[in-house]
Amino acid sequence: MASPDPSPLAMGRYHGDQAAAPGMLDFAVNVRHSRPPQWLTERLAARLPDLARYPSIDDVHRAQDAAAARHGRAREEVLPLAGAAEGFALLPNLLPTLAAIIAPAFTEPAVALSAAGVPVHHVVLEPPFGLDGALEAGRVPPDADLVVVGNPTNPTSVLHRRAQLLALRRPGRILVVDEAFADSIPGEPESLAAEPLPDVLVLRSLTKSWALAGLRVGYALGVPELLARLTSRRAHWPVGTLQLTAIAACCAADAVAAAAGDAARLVRLRAEMADGLAALGAEVVDGAAPFLLFRSPDAVLIRNHLRDKGIAVRRCDTFVGLDEQYLRVAVRPEWPLLVQAIAQCVPVSHGRRR
Repeated sequence: MASPDPSPLAMGRYHGDQAAAPGMLDFAVNVRHSRPPQWLTERLAARLPDLARYPSIDDVHRAQDAAAARHGRAREEVLPLAGAAEGFALLPNLLPTLAAIIAPAFTEPAVALSAAGVPVHHVVLEPPFGLDGALEAGRVPPDADLVVVGNPTNPTSVLHRRAQLLALRRPGRILVVDEAFADSIPGEPESLAAEPLPDVLVLRSLTKSWALAGLRVGYALGVPELLARLTSRRAHWPVGTLQLTAIAACCAADAVAAAAGDAARLVRLRAEMADGLAALGAEVVDGAAPFLLFRSPDAVLIRNHLRDKGIAVRRCDTFVGLDEQYLRVAVRPEWPLLVQAIAQCVPVSHGRRR
């Protein structure tokens, strides 16, 4: 697979799906399942005859009400999105004068803000990538009126404590918390989704847990005034009927319970996978999301070897704060195949199995 263009904009636009060709065993993309569950595809298929009509206000309200009930919020505090990525694309509408992004981080916020001419300052965390050091040193610029942080953070998988997030708040500042993977943490203990704070915007994704990456489904949570600012220059009918149907379906109580069960199983699977990688000498970052970040001096060799074996992993030198020695891998039940393939590769460079 060709290397991404090294320009900062192109590096920010590189994502894991670009590493996975059809037929590869895909550890590069963090979608939990290979396909949506049957009940969900049936629910979506039932709406196909309605596609001749524009999405109705009733569709919007059903989606809002389901997400609101899921998080204990009001309808007016829910904004359906065409994926959490649309939420990042809307951030320039908040008219920030300086944005601070806690890095390493998902790259789309920086791309969207930079493209809109907003100055972006990356607050780069050192391993093990927790917020404590940055908070103690006051490394977030005091004049930053927009701060973006992931929780758990992509690509590090680190879950920040709720108190750490709230410590980032300042008068005149908006805090944006990317919770795209929050529902993969049992109990969602550090989430701010249920907090109607006037200066906090939470972005949620449904594409990861429900294998809907091709549909683009998510929502934002915030007080009505903040959501009004966010959508001040948004196109009309931005979210389609199938997306709204998916939000309503995936935020229903039975679906939330099913996702919680998956999250509990992922914890065990993640621990097994982390142990398998560590046994090969990889430095696995302590995290909680359904993907692992690990460091190895052989990372480039490993990535190329895996590609030749038909296994895709996510290169991480495209993230601010990481270099070519880091790789990110999704938690999948096929992880023994990944570890086995890496074990075949590592002795080639060092002459011994670590």
